Amino acid sequence: MKRSNSWSLHEVSGGYGDFAARVVSTLRERGHEAVHLQEQGLGKMPDGEILAKARAEGSVLLTHDLDFGELLAASGGSLPSVIIFRLKDMRAENVNFHLFSILEKQSAALEKGVVCSVSERKVRIRSLPL
Repeated sequence: MKRSNSWSLHEVSGGYGDFAARVVSTLRERGHEAVHLQEQGLGKMPDGEILAKARAEGSVLLTHDLDFGELLAASGGSLPSVIIFRLKDMRAENVNFHLFSILEKQSAALEKGVVCSVSERKVRIRSLPL
């Protein structure tokens, strides 16, 4: 069982500079287990394999790639939880602001399995399986 204050998060990035490394660094500074797939040499891992890895490790997947929600729906799986950032401002400070709000308010839901879609205006949470 996952400790409620310790999350292992996978972050998938593309085209947003070093924000991903800064998000992971902030997670670690605040006591969370966090890994960027690039750190493990897995930056080109296919999406389905990323989902399988996160599921096997009990991780929460952070991404801006909408394909992960569709893959989870097609799989019928109840894990891993996925947080999809659909922010216009993808700077690390803004992503962290939204991320830590979700972690604070939705930790129980993330343990059970959800897809969170995050925009500036709202957070939409759908329980898994979809």
